[in-house]
Amino acid sequence: MEEKKLDLNSIIGFVLIFGILIWIMYQNQPSEKEIAAEKAKKELVAKQEAQAKADKAKTAALPVATTPGDTVQIAQLQKTLGGFAYSATLPSAKEAFTTIENEKLRLKIANKGGYIVEATLKEFERLKKGSGQLVELIKNNNSNLNIQLQTTDNRTLNSKDLYFEPTLEKVGQDQVLSMRLKAGANEFLEYKYVLKPNDYLVGFDIRSQGLNKVLNASKPLDLQWDLKTYRNEKSVSYENRYAQIDYKYEESKYNNVSSHGQGKEEMPTKVSFVAFKQHFFATILSSEKPFETSKLHSDDLVKDEKIDTVFTKQFKANLPLAFSNGEVDYKMSLYMGPVDYKTLKSYDKNFDKIIPLGWGIFGWINKWIFIPLFGFLSSTIGLSLGIAIIIFTIIIKVGMSPITYKSFLSQAKMKVLRPDIAELGEKYKKDPMKKQQETMKLYNKAGVNPMAGCIPALIQLPFMYASFQFFPAAFELRQKSFLWADDLSSFDSVVKLPFNIPLYGDHISLFPILAAIAIFFYMKMTSGDQQMAAPQQEGMPDMAKMMKIMIYVSPLMMLIFFNSYGAGLSLYNFISNLITIGIMFVIKNYIVDSDKIHAQIQENKQREPKKPSKFQQRLQEVMEQQEAAKAQNKRK
Repeated sequence: MEEKKLDLNSIIGFVLIFGILIWIMYQNQPSEKEIAAEKAKKELVAKQEAQAKADKAKTAALPVATTPGDTVQIAQLQKTLGGFAYSATLPSAKEAFTTIENEKLRLKIANKGGYIVEATLKEFERLKKGSGQLVELIKNNNSNLNIQLQTTDNRTLNSKDLYFEPTLEKVGQDQVLSMRLKAGANEFLEYKYVLKPNDYLVGFDIRSQGLNKVLNASKPLDLQWDLKTYRNEKSVSYENRYAQIDYKYEESKYNNVSSHGQGKEEMPTKVSFVAFKQHFFATILSSEKPFETSKLHSDDLVKDEKIDTVFTKQFKANLPLAFSNGEVDYKMSLYMGPVDYKTLKSYDKNFDKIIPLGWGIFGWINKWIFIPLFGFLSSTIGLSLGIAIIIFTIIIKVGMSPITYKSFLSQAKMKVLRPDIAELGEKYKKDPMKKQQETMKLYNKAGVNPMAGCIPALIQLPFMYASFQFFPAAFELRQKSFLWADDLSSFDSVVKLPFNIPLYGDHISLFPILAAIAIFFYMKMTSGDQQMAAPQQEGMPDMAKMMKIMIYVSPLMMLIFFNSYGAGLSLYNFISNLITIGIMFVIKNYIVDSDKIHAQIQENKQREPKKPSKFQQRLQEVMEQQEAAKAQNKRK
């Protein structure tokens, strides 16, 4: 075998490669300037570490730079942090927390950012009674409170990224926690939390001191507050329906930002409070000095209630903190507690306005009748909430019974007159206007007001609508059981379906079924009388057919739309219709005498007709004018 030897080409190649490596190593060698810079950097890091250890060992405030080395260090930190270098050198510049609590609240405040990172309501459980999980409004970074700081050297800092120094003391029975973001020994931004015993309201003041040389005071500071609301109730869709931002603005106006689907934004002015409201719990930020402008934003996080079961809404608020004499000073408070009318009303801050009791007369009925009466039955007497609803319903329906009687009496009178009206209809079949005029004369002569049956029904409508507002907002019903319903504020599921029915849901609730049956029999009982009382008019839909359709449509609507509503409302509707059936039965069979009514009407016909009311006169004039116009058109 021939022995391999290095030839001249191989030797030249090795020499060239070696030369290239030597050249690369020479080119990458650091210059004298780079070596000096690296050395200075290491010395600076060593000084910073030594200074940090010295700061942690001190119990008093860190003195302002006293040595040339300190001056260099603080100057460099100030350049980085825009003047708030002092906070970065404090012993509190670490991931630490301070907890304050009373009988109702437990709050955990972080050094970093100085805001509440945990807020627990100690008296309430989430999802269902006995779950062992307390309601936590704030946890796991679902909330932030940040102030954007614009410095005099055109830097933008976020308070949530900087460290505050905590000082906790007790003033009387109150716990006072001061969180200070320091720029010097007497220069700071402060959050002050004041927690009183047995209270949901936390004092929350924001003020600055001596920062006029650090902060740009030409425009307000931007307070950014956001909250991603956790689900706390049995039905995520039902809870989400009542989750919204409520706010007070321009001294005495109230409104809300309610988002269902796409996000919604409002920009009210002179805002006094902003409430991030869930169904039964709320976090409310109020200020003695209104915010001149604001930006409020709400996003619906429940796109699919089978998947999106952790959160309901994303709330955001941007509130400007205006400077006064170069400083910021806002006296504020944070309410973190139940959306309970009595509790919110006790603070005398109009917090109760966040409860959706209805507008106008509906709200008045709830405030002055429903809330006091139900509160008396459930709290003063101490009845079971289910029994309280039943007695409450009985009282309301018995109180409305005179109106029910008037309505039925009017129907009975119209029923007696039906043959006479039918006779007029046959006589003036070809002249509808004349028939109307003669019918009105008949009503006047018999002493019957055709509107008398409508007015009582209209009076009852506000009470019915008020109940639809009252029961979903009644905090007292939350996690209170009755019969098979384990929570009167949520649906009373008795059967869990293996599939989902559109509009109906994946469960069967029993109280809506009972309410639908009661509505069916009530409409069966009254539909016949209504059809006989109301004569068929030419050109009008067949009322008999419409009533037959409504007998089946109304119960079906009750089944569909109330299946996922609170059991308390369905129980009220069930008892209400049962009582109405009983009242109608008694009136029809034992109070109203059709023969007596017939005799009275016949007697009235023999008398001189009563002077028609202004409404009847005006109606008669309109019909005569139409008749004259019709005759004139025929002549043409």
